[in-house]
Amino acid sequence: MTQISFEFFPPQTPRGRANLVRTAKVLARFQPTFYSVTYGAGGSTRERTFDAVVALRESGINAIPHLSWGGDKEDAVVALLGDYLALGVDRVVALRGDLPSGAGTSRQLRHADSLVRLIRSRIDAPLDIEVAAYPEVHPEAPSASADIDFLKGKIDAGATGCITQYFYNAEAYFHFRDRCGGAGIGVPIMPGIMPISNYETLVRFSAKAGVDIPRWIQRRIDEIHGDNEALRAFGADVVARLCQRLLDGGAPGLHFYTLNKAPPTEAVAEKIGLPSPSG
Repeated sequence: MTQISFEFFPPQTPRGRANLVRTAKVLARFQPTFYSVTYGAGGSTRERTFDAVVALRESGINAIPHLSWGGDKEDAVVALLGDYLALGVDRVVALRGDLPSGAGTSRQLRHADSLVRLIRSRIDAPLDIEVAAYPEVHPEAPSASADIDFLKGKIDAGATGCITQYFYNAEAYFHFRDRCGGAGIGVPIMPGIMPISNYETLVRFSAKAGVDIPRWIQRRIDEIHGDNEALRAFGADVVARLCQRLLDGGAPGLHFYTLNKAPPTEAVAEKIGLPSPSG
């Protein structure tokens, strides 16, 4: 069965939350396993993330939170997890995250493996834990091998699945998956998918995340820059082909970075026939 999930960021206003619920309901026809809501650096969106999860779950949508440690104390993280468990949440996405801007170097940045260990040691409830993975190597990793070692540490700490950074080269995913298998990582590795709908957003996000945009895609985007209809059609075709190749190659599912918009993700999902007949 193909697992589909959608990622949102927490809106800043009540109107934004209402729009987010509408977007989630539009995407519900693709039968997602869950919808995740991101968490800002150092917990900077803590309340908004929680409010978004509440709003979605009250609408019958299986929303789960991202969580990072940041500069919080252990008890604060555990208390927040308790609030989520009280909502019925049975899965979280555990990330290193970042300290908020201006926090300086006096506050230690703790990695995701420590957060996973904290959850497993302090939370006595069934809870799936997703962690991040990087087919094209994390920008701060000293090497590709070290990056896989870091991921293995998160799995050994108790993570039950991985969601990757987005990418546009299927071979990067397959090579990464095979190397992870060779390193003893046996949990599902869910490819992250970023629909192409906006030129500036794609370039900005990719530069920050260390994501390679293949030259042929970049040249074609340059050529149609300014023609939004052509860009949407090209983006849907490219990303749908990527998704189909990943699924045909044995990927367990797809995790879409929606940027809180339904149409770009819908266009890709429709092209590959989601939900699948077997799902």
